[in-house]
Amino acid sequence: MKLKFFSKRTPHGTSVQKLKKAGKLALILAAAFLLGRGAAYVKYEKLDGRAAPVSGNVSGENWGLGFGQAGSQPTGNASAEELKKYDAYYVGSDAEKVIYLTFDAGYENGNTQPILDALKKHNVHATFFVVGHYLESAPELVKQMVADGHFVGNHTYHHLDMSSISSMEAFKKEMQDVEDLFREITGQELARFYRPPQGKYSTKNLEMAKELGYHTFFWSLAYVDWYQDKQPTKEEAFKKLIGRIHPGAIVLLHSTSQTNGQILDELLTQWEAQGYTFRTLEDFAKAQP
Repeated sequence: MKLKFFSKRTPHGTSVQKLKKAGKLALILAAAFLLGRGAAYVKYEKLDGRAAPVSGNVSGENWGLGFGQAGSQPTGNASAEELKKYDAYYVGSDAEKVIYLTFDAGYENGNTQPILDALKKHNVHATFFVVGHYLESAPELVKQMVADGHFVGNHTYHHLDMSSISSMEAFKKEMQDVEDLFREITGQELARFYRPPQGKYSTKNLEMAKELGYHTFFWSLAYVDWYQDKQPTKEEAFKKLIGRIHPGAIVLLHSTSQTNGQILDELLTQWEAQGYTFRTLEDFAKAQP
């Protein structure tokens, strides 16, 4: 399948000529996106739990996790306490067996519908972090997410490495363009939840997201589910997702994954059998002091 990630248009009918006037930096970033988009999700391989945690470091990092004993919360590049200064989070309380289920939605390839069907069957509400391409190409599925009671968060319009952006103007545009198109499609406001593309972040990014009223959400459990030509088997998926689940888990899955679409019903059943319940990132945010 040939995938297109760069938009045919921009919100509000912005012309190519107007984009050129935005300056050389914007063009360079767009070019980097076009050339590197295929590699962007490869970065998640590091985020599968194999990166050595660096305590307290929230500057110029790829988000990474270190896992210990099965059933226990992993450590991250930065501690929960350090991230909280920026309204940023990667895991919830370990006092309850609660899961916060999230999906990153970069494009639609036929797997979102079975995911939505499984969520509806189990009465589980999730958060879908979308990019501009998804909003443009799958507006009806976005409407269904909203109608089914899910939250839609901001994954930026072009899925750039946001840690390379130091200008609030440029950062805000990536965020606001998603907000505007979501409002155009649904008539509602986007949830103020942000997930950094590729897991790349910096202190400056977290500060800017907070200034714009966003809570930033990383994750405490993910697995390699994004390669379209090398999808994990059911057994491989369950080994990670069942074996590493933990109280307060913020789980990241990709809606592009055929495996996820096929196993989600059974996965939710098994998590429920382990005594887990599900809450939303909205619940998470409201519980913060």
